[in-house]
Amino acid sequence: MLTVISSIVAVFMALFVLFIRMKSAKKPATAKKIILPPIFMSTGALMFIHPFFRVTGYQLIEALLVGMFFSIFLIKTSSFEIREDKIYLKRSKAFAFILIGLLIIRIVMKSFLSSHIDFGELSGMFWILAFGMIVPWRIAMFRSFQKVQNELNTSNNVHT
Repeated sequence: MLTVISSIVAVFMALFVLFIRMKSAKKPATAKKIILPPIFMSTGALMFIHPFFRVTGYQLIEALLVGMFFSIFLIKTSSFEIREDKIYLKRSKAFAFILIGLLIIRIVMKSFLSSHIDFGELSGMFWILAFGMIVPWRIAMFRSFQKVQNELNTSNNVHT
């Protein structure tokens, strides 16, 4: 039952991320908007204070590597463009499909693994997976943002 509930929560979180992504593409990007989400998410690591959520070293590495692998798809669909002397996140139709695909993979994995791993450990592993996905993605976004920002600054200096 807990696995079903957590999967439903994951669906709502994915819809929320899609909504935020569509909304953020309408506003100029900033370094702060790129950097803050993983910092806010990092507070979730406090769950590991409670023994119920603790994972083994092997589970930690496995979840981290899977998350880092999944981040590649998010990195490939996140790029920036200059419009009206401001930097915007480019809209990507593929992003929605990739996010939904990752969600389906996550639900299937969770359904399968829930019969082999305790719910608390599994929750910890999926938090690590998500964190291992968002950190490389946001680092790549930040680096891409900086490159576009340098281009913008260079072109503005040429015009003045």
